[in-house]
Amino acid sequence: MTSSPLPPAPCQWFPWLAAALDRRSAPRLALLFLGAVLARGRRTVTTWIRAAKLSDHFRPCYTAVAAAGKRADRIARRLLTEVVRPLVKGATRLTLALDDTPTKRYGPHVQGAGVHHNPTPGPAGSPYVYGHVFVVLALLVAHPAWGVVALPLLARLYVRKVDLPGIDPKHRPEFRTKLELAVELLRWAKPWLGPLGLPIWVVADGAYASREFLKPAMELGMTVVSRLRKDAALRSLPGPRPAGKPGRPRTYGPDVIDLAKRAGQRRGWSTETISLYGVAAVKKYKTFPATWRPAGGAIRVVLVDEPTGWRAYFCTDTEASVADILTTVADRFGLEIAFRECKQVVGAGQQQVRFIRANVGAFHICLWTYTMTEAWAWGREAEDLVDRSTSPWDSTLRRPSHADKRRAWRRDLLGEEIRATLRPGATEAEIQATAERLLSLAA
Repeated sequence: MTSSPLPPAPCQWFPWLAAALDRRSAPRLALLFLGAVLARGRRTVTTWIRAAKLSDHFRPCYTAVAAAGKRADRIARRLLTEVVRPLVKGATRLTLALDDTPTKRYGPHVQGAGVHHNPTPGPAGSPYVYGHVFVVLALLVAHPAWGVVALPLLARLYVRKVDLPGIDPKHRPEFRTKLELAVELLRWAKPWLGPLGLPIWVVADGAYASREFLKPAMELGMTVVSRLRKDAALRSLPGPRPAGKPGRPRTYGPDVIDLAKRAGQRRGWSTETISLYGVAAVKKYKTFPATWRPAGGAIRVVLVDEPTGWRAYFCTDTEASVADILTTVADRFGLEIAFRECKQVVGAGQQQVRFIRANVGAFHICLWTYTMTEAWAWGREAEDLVDRSTSPWDSTLRRPSHADKRRAWRRDLLGEEIRATLRPGATEAEIQATAERLLSLAA
């Protein structure tokens, strides 16, 4: 997906997004966005409050965070139309990425927390993690210099059925599977992306390659790309119906396709040079159409011969090229990077709140400030975002990290505050107050 550079981000982003709330909570949420960007250290809600100079009104700030969780759909719509959609001008296709990610939490009174599979066990090898799991929808956009960047838009909190009775009925959500939550996110995105008149592709983890997800996505007119199980029950394409035979045409062919046998055959392999992860790579592959019941009909199958073994992918558009399918699969890694940065840099999951809506709101504030930071840095040169002169060991060819972009935006915001304070006629008390505030943020 191509993109065009943008002028500097308007300062009105924060109040524009916060305007989705009522008049009491909107000003506080706008300042909390600012506090979330300026905060350093452990990113709790109290850290946001101190950075936004809202300590005298800290209780209503928690109400604003919960309100953001309740009205997340409305705020995300404003984020998409005002901040994200200008980045895809000139694109020929829109690509959405879907995946779920856990955030660690502690304490018996945190609503919605439970024991979940740990996708990143690390050296300790812990197979489980206690906390929240969010299903996240992001738009993948290609930057001219930095490659594909995932911009998170909206998320849904997944709560296990066994954990629901422990939540107060007043706050208890209805049980929905991850697949149902993913379909909800696609249905939310369709009205706001559909008017652009571009084809919409969705790339998701192999866990979402099931009928419960594929059928609604295809009914929305979206093309799905994902991993394919090696034991998938594929069949051939149906042959032509004999002339004069009554009834509907067949959907599935008579022959069973064994992926392991197809991959084990030496003949039939092709090679092509494809740009993946910003590097040209020669891929050895087989591709063929097949029918699959979870997709409700024909799909395009791609088998890739890797050094560690063969892998299978599919696309619900049978006319899609191998290059389009494999680049889309590779671009999904941008969402994994966004998850890592949201947790390590932005601090998603560090907010010490208990109620469902407050947890949802805090997680979304982290996602949205991540997206706004990337959008703010979009049209800027790398040397304007990071100064490597003090780090001679660092490569000058390395693209700016999200932490670099966030520091640059923080400097820009604080610079605006300093310039406003040093206006003609500023009093000594105003200058002193600004100096103390900057020292508190730097300490």
